[in-house]
Amino acid sequence: MSVRVLVQQAAFDTGAETARLSSLSEQVGGMGLFIGQVRGGDGLLSLTLEHYPGMTETILNQLAQEAMQRFNLLGCTLIHRVGRLEVGAPIVLVGTAAAHRAAALSATSFLIDRLKTGAPFWKKEEFANGHTAWVDAREEDEHAAAAWMHTTPSSS
Repeated sequence: MSVRVLVQQAAFDTGAETARLSSLSEQVGGMGLFIGQVRGGDGLLSLTLEHYPGMTETILNQLAQEAMQRFNLLGCTLIHRVGRLEVGAPIVLVGTAAAHRAAALSATSFLIDRLKTGAPFWKKEEFANGHTAWVDAREEDEHAAAAWMHTTPSSS
């Protein structure tokens, strides 16, 4: 079982990350992949992400380990970018590898839902008119993360 967690300013290489997950074991039968990017609209220019170095990586590792055990994964990658990111820039990569597709896809959903509420990142939006605003937690993200407290994984 392999967990890779990175918090970084640099862009990630999606091809290299999926190749790494694919090569972990000949037992890999499915991979799940989610790439989040900065969504535009309403004059948004960029999103700046801040975090507590060390604490953030620890929490991401805990989430990854929980997913590994809960979904019987063969591998897991979490990469989250920080710093100023313009609209359209990739911001997060969640990759999972499992023997079966359902486990890989469910684990990917679990991780992105839990990242949205459990990982200590602070986001500030910058708009074309010069206005800036910190992003509040969204109620629907809290509901999505809480739903995993009552969901059992599928392994087929």
